[in-house]
Amino acid sequence: MSLIQKEVSDFSVNAFHENAFKTVTRADILGKWSVFFFYPADFTFVCPTELEDLANIYDEFKAIGCEIYSVSCDTHFVHKAWHDNSRTIQKIRYPMLADPTGGLAQDFNVLIEEKGLAERGDFIVNPEGKIVAYEVVAGNVGRNADEILRRVQASQFVAEHGDQVCPAKWKPGAKTLKPSLDLVGSL
Repeated sequence: MSLIQKEVSDFSVNAFHENAFKTVTRADILGKWSVFFFYPADFTFVCPTELEDLANIYDEFKAIGCEIYSVSCDTHFVHKAWHDNSRTIQKIRYPMLADPTGGLAQDFNVLIEEKGLAERGDFIVNPEGKIVAYEVVAGNVGRNADEILRRVQASQFVAEHGDQVCPAKWKPGAKTLKPSLDLVGSL
């Protein structure tokens, strides 16, 4: 079952952000673009490479009005401990959401119940709180932050220019497609 256009359910979770504990709720994501970036666990191997990749281009996400929320089934205390003990994780300036009950992971359909962990999934959520794009990959395959940024930019473009679509590898400023009735009929 596809999660496209699924509305993110109400939630309230603890987060570690800017060296402090905070609460993040569904109300915080409304009115702006968001990326929910699920990963299996803190203190692991592939996860810090992905989180660092996102941290390296975080300013580009912010420049287009998009917040990143990394999410694992660890507690906010574990996020802080990881931050305090890892130079890589100390680079993170986006909120690290704690999901120890797996409620968020379950809502986004990435919870591995028998392990109490989340699959690697990234979800682009529009300002209305609806999922417009997502990708879920095997736990041993890292993701590319540049591609996630490109998909956010394409999703924003399509939301603003509903009569146009973005072809493969589209980037801002590149040519788009305007579907005709003949083209739509042949899909």
